[in-house]
Amino acid sequence: MELTTRESLTKAYSLVMVRNFLIWAFTLIVCLLVVGFPLIVLMATIGGLLTITLQAVLPISAVLLVAGSLIGINVLAVLLSAAILTFKGVDPREVRWLHWLHGEPDALHTSVYAACPLTCDITR
Repeated sequence: MELTTRESLTKAYSLVMVRNFLIWAFTLIVCLLVVGFPLIVLMATIGGLLTITLQAVLPISAVLLVAGSLIGINVLAVLLSAAILTFKGVDPREVRWLHWLHGEPDALHTSVYAACPLTCDITR
């Protein structure tokens, strides 16, 4: 009995770790695309200049080399960051600024309908 319980706990913990890693990877990709747009523009500018420079020096396709390097560095940074956050034990549900991940709306203000002052106090 103890062996099966221990194996199921290990399997459940592994699934939670994989789920947290995938959530972190998705979150970091979305943050990079949305919030990091100026960073993407800067990388594209530097990549274009680097491509022009490398095309004169190297006889290979500089566009493929630079684009592959930039995409590879971004993917590696996102996956490495997700792995670090996962293995540190940071749960995405406990992070305050990720409220959009929880699926619960922020109740900042309650709706007041126009007819309510007329009909709210009516009792039968």
